[in-house]
Amino acid sequence: MRDVYEKRLLRVLDYIHANPGGDLSLDALADVAAMSRYHWHRVFFGMTGETLAEAARRVRLHRAACWLVQTDWPLEEVARKVGYANQQSFTRIFRDGYGTTPGAFRNRGELRPLLLKTEKGEHPVFPIEIKDHPPRILAALPHSGPYLEVGGTFERVSAVFTSRNLWQNARGMLGVYYDDPNAVPAKELRSHAGIILDSADAVPEGLELVEVAGGKMATMHYKGPYAGLKAAYDHLYGEWLPNSGEDPRDDPAIEIYLNNPADTAPDDLETDVCLPIK
Repeated sequence: MRDVYEKRLLRVLDYIHANPGGDLSLDALADVAAMSRYHWHRVFFGMTGETLAEAARRVRLHRAACWLVQTDWPLEEVARKVGYANQQSFTRIFRDGYGTTPGAFRNRGELRPLLLKTEKGEHPVFPIEIKDHPPRILAALPHSGPYLEVGGTFERVSAVFTSRNLWQNARGMLGVYYDDPNAVPAKELRSHAGIILDSADAVPEGLELVEVAGGKMATMHYKGPYAGLKAAYDHLYGEWLPNSGEDPRDDPAIEIYLNNPADTAPDDLETDVCLPIK
């Protein structure tokens, strides 16, 4: 089944090459891949070692370099044809990629490779099984910013349960992660930190009700410090999913925490990373 994902990958790359001046946003390229925006970015990065934004930038700069050498179009026109709103931003990004300005590159008159390099590394392997999950009700708070800092938001949720003596209602802790940290700036990442409850009626005042869809999920059993979860995600999306024959649903990934970092050594922390699939 990996060929299905490779066809998606090639379709997206073909689209980028054919539309260097068009809409190459992450959402637009997820539509080209015909996959949920929650997951396609991670799949692309896991398979190529390159983010969608990096791929779009690389293709745009290569096309610009060709046009600079092969045509006499004004720099403003070259910038526009590869999707940059003004010559100033184009010049800055071109210099970052080629180590020289567009004008100097044109005067040199020869194509040279980009300075950008990407390499697809090896990912650690974790056990993954397909499980049916029940729908879940969360009492949660939103978190904006790096995922590794979501612990502070979990502490705020926990403080509410402790101060109001509500832990007897808790059925575990769960995080919902809406964005791909390979593609979205860390300060803009969105997530929810929540405690699982049996009923929406049990959500205490001051916390948000978040409903997590149940159903079939690829469940990766990860053991170790939370800082290592990125490599686990890269394996899940870059290796396991393209070879699995499965297709992700349009729902975000979730993490279920099976023990507590307050009383557990980092190497002994256990997390189920759950990818909703059709």
